[in-house]
Amino acid sequence: MGQPLALTATLARADGPAVAVPSGASTDIGARLDALPFCRMRLAVLAVTTLALFADIAEVALGNALGAIFQAPPHVMTPTELSLFLAAIFAGGAAGAPAFGALGDRTGRRLALQLALAAVAAGSLGAALSATTPALIGFRFLSGLGIGACPPLIAAYLADVMPPRVRGRMVCFCAGLAFLGAPAIIFLMRAASPETLGVAGWRWALGCGGVLAVIAAALLHWLPESPRWLAAAGRLAEAESALRRFGGPAAERAAPAIIDDRPPAAPERQSGRCAHSPLPLLCGLYLLSPWATIGFPLMSGAIMVAKRFSIGDSVVAAGLIMVGPVIGNLLMASAIDRIPRRASLVLAAAVMACLGLLFAAASNFASLVILGIAFAFASAIYASVLGVYAAEIVPTGSRASRTAFAWGIGRLTSIFVPLVFVASMHHLSVWAMFVLIALALIASIALVVVAGPPGRSSQSVG
Repeated sequence: MGQPLALTATLARADGPAVAVPSGASTDIGARLDALPFCRMRLAVLAVTTLALFADIAEVALGNALGAIFQAPPHVMTPTELSLFLAAIFAGGAAGAPAFGALGDRTGRRLALQLALAAVAAGSLGAALSATTPALIGFRFLSGLGIGACPPLIAAYLADVMPPRVRGRMVCFCAGLAFLGAPAIIFLMRAASPETLGVAGWRWALGCGGVLAVIAAALLHWLPESPRWLAAAGRLAEAESALRRFGGPAAERAAPAIIDDRPPAAPERQSGRCAHSPLPLLCGLYLLSPWATIGFPLMSGAIMVAKRFSIGDSVVAAGLIMVGPVIGNLLMASAIDRIPRRASLVLAAAVMACLGLLFAAASNFASLVILGIAFAFASAIYASVLGVYAAEIVPTGSRASRTAFAWGIGRLTSIFVPLVFVASMHHLSVWAMFVLIALALIASIALVVVAGPPGRSSQSVG
């Protein structure tokens, strides 16, 4: 899972020639970081990345609610315009995720995340001020450039700096609290409708999302770069300085934590799973994931309209359904580091497939909301575990670029999800959409079982 260590790393100095340093120095930085207790700086990292993910998720959730709003007067979109609007943010993500991910491995996690959030802010504020449908679609694409990059960059940053014994728990806490952004932004839009101070509610929601992205980008300036990434990049003096910000004097004397010293590659060689690179596996999983994790929440408002509920009820249902990821991630936080990653992925996918088919059959409002919350609950667990799993099985030097590339494959798939689902609902039925979701989940289960290496639960990342 890690790459063979080079014999030496090079520390470039501005005032002289490059100096060769032992490769053990870079691994020692990571081991000392892992040995440090959870501290205020790690809490600050968790808080700021949660705010960044909050803004990211709120922007995606807006597509869900706006998909229902733009099907009724006075903002009626044609089916083609609606499909393009829903797909624009994912088209941006398909382009932005690999670009910002590569930047995250080249210049550091923090700067790449700040730039991604700047793109989110610019797109959100531009969309809030847009006067035409083409302009709205264009600014949603711009937002998507950053939105596609934020989750994998956040996962890479947290995997780098959080203690191995609570890595999964911290990612679940981050995702669980961040998913409050979805119902918060939807109910803000609902409260501001039809107009507040002469401005439509959906414009208020987009504007608030942009402001949150600006705040998160500004707060990141005060956080340290990942010491593990700095060491892997050969910038050992900066890595030592960043390490001290996490541990103070304790960082100088921290001994490497003995967590699990099993050779990380041995299980993969024995099972034959993903022996050379986890990237094809991750690309496959992220290619299949959006049909369920994106498709259902994105289309839930439109599905409620198709089931003959009013626009108001459909928006309320969409907001309530988005409470599921909050509950799912916060409950999973206590167990994620005790359950094997592959088992968690298989179980969550199987539950989603069953719940989706039940949702397609239901017609009562309360039943639909309960089933929708349960589906979103399982979907959030699947997405969070997949994010942790991806970050764990990719080495530090390529963690951001490879996980973001795979994430970008998922965003590329997400472009077609609304196009396929809108067409299937118009020409076939809601059932067709949920059969496709179930088939994608079954394929994901097969891929994890056949090709998935073990994760790194409670073990140091490479």
